[in-house]
Amino acid sequence: MTSREFRERLGRRARKAGVVLTADLVQWLECYYQLLSLWNRRVNLTALKLDEGGDDVFDRLLIEPLSATRFLPQSAASLVDIGSGGGSPAIPMKLAAPSLSLTMVEAKTRKSAFLREAIRQLDLFGTVVETARYEELLARPDLHERADVVTARAVRIETRTLLSVQAFLKPGGSVFLFRGGAGPDVPSAIPPPLVWIATHPLVDATHAKLVVLQKL
Repeated sequence: MTSREFRERLGRRARKAGVVLTADLVQWLECYYQLLSLWNRRVNLTALKLDEGGDDVFDRLLIEPLSATRFLPQSAASLVDIGSGGGSPAIPMKLAAPSLSLTMVEAKTRKSAFLREAIRQLDLFGTVVETARYEELLARPDLHERADVVTARAVRIETRTLLSVQAFLKPGGSVFLFRGGAGPDVPSAIPPPLVWIATHPLVDATHAKLVVLQKL
């Protein structure tokens, strides 16, 4: 895929989703996409067919995170992404909101190595990678009630999962759950101190939605 093809497709998918792109954001998203494609040939970072670059790839990888960024609280200063894998949604959100302090949590060493290279290549200041399972990080008091937002996409969400990740949130902070069209708009079991706030559609073509919970 040429640079021109990438930019034309990205622009078309963004307009369809109502996402506004700046020239700088387009440039950095292209750099991220190229880096992810290069590494994905050697390390299984994502099952998406990056070399083909179909609409679904752009929607899932880039447009859904950019759409979700619109729902970040204005006061949000720090974000923790659980199970970061190939870096989406965390990296596109960071690129769209560069003032955010970002912590990406990824247990697999090779994926963590990619994330650290992405931080270097994309000049992602205020960004760190924790090579660990999120459950292991619960033993670190310095991470408790530090984040304004916790994001999770490729993670199985159960009651115990929510109980664990809310420990990273400040009171009043939000959990952003990226979900496909098949799941319920409201999770069936939300443990205190979390409450459901809203469910927002992200991309019509993928039926993706963002479930937002808040810590009281």
